[in-house]
Amino acid sequence: MKAFNALIVRTLPFVPKPLVRIVSSRYVAGETLAEALPVVRELNRERCMATLDVLGEDVTRLEETEETVLEYSRALEALARDGLDSNISVKLSALGLKLDPVYCRRQLNRILEAAGRYGTFVRIDMEDSAVTEETIQTYLEARQRTEKVGLVLQAYLRRSRSDAARAIRVRANVRVCKGIYAEPPEIAYQGREEIRENFAVLVDDLLGAGCYVGIATHDEVLVARALASIGRLRLQPQAYEFQMLLGVAGDLRRRLVAAGHRLRVYVPYGRAWYGYSLRRLKENPAIAGHIVKNLFVGGRR
Repeated sequence: MKAFNALIVRTLPFVPKPLVRIVSSRYVAGETLAEALPVVRELNRERCMATLDVLGEDVTRLEETEETVLEYSRALEALARDGLDSNISVKLSALGLKLDPVYCRRQLNRILEAAGRYGTFVRIDMEDSAVTEETIQTYLEARQRTEKVGLVLQAYLRRSRSDAARAIRVRANVRVCKGIYAEPPEIAYQGREEIRENFAVLVDDLLGAGCYVGIATHDEVLVARALASIGRLRLQPQAYEFQMLLGVAGDLRRRLVAAGHRLRVYVPYGRAWYGYSLRRLKENPAIAGHIVKNLFVGGRR
């Protein structure tokens, strides 16, 4: 079955986009803000918070960043207007980081200013290792402007524990995730257990230092370790939150919410859904296999 699922993922680039859209619909809220807002509303009804992400990283022309900034402004206005419990997540490469870091900072500042008008928190996402340091520096500069901005650290990077120490110095709001980009062993742990161990250590370091931590994982082993740390430190729910991707680990999500933990769901949308969908499906080939199987089963009914 694993081989079948992996084969499906490898062939997705050759599959017509409408079919890929069906397969990826559980991961992506849609192409437009009008499609994404009802998803956030439904999550709120389920007592989950959300974070909206406008897809479109790795722009090739600086002019492309303008629509991203405007879309975030529209999203911020709509979230406030509708009273939805959601912040936003921003990838700096969508704002031109790899083309012109100074220009990228100016565009980010426009988003921060728009968010400030509504008191909305902005999470700066972490991308591949080529921009890790630049992303952290951009965050530290933004942190001087506002407390409503956060960072992401990836547990598979060997440098992340020292980066956590830097985050602790400014009492950062930090999302800890495993990391999904392909990185060489010189800079990134490769084994599942060593990545798990570093994830747990990062969460412990940050929680122990009084940082607000977004514990971003669908791994029940890591959830259990985080819960043990939360209990040992006697933390209140306002000191942390769990975070998950849209369409993933629904049962675990519901259990955590029912137990009284804060939980935020990552809600991506936008015209650049295709590349994002391929990355998500490569991470979890079983999802693609399951959905394609259902398509064929449904067709025989």
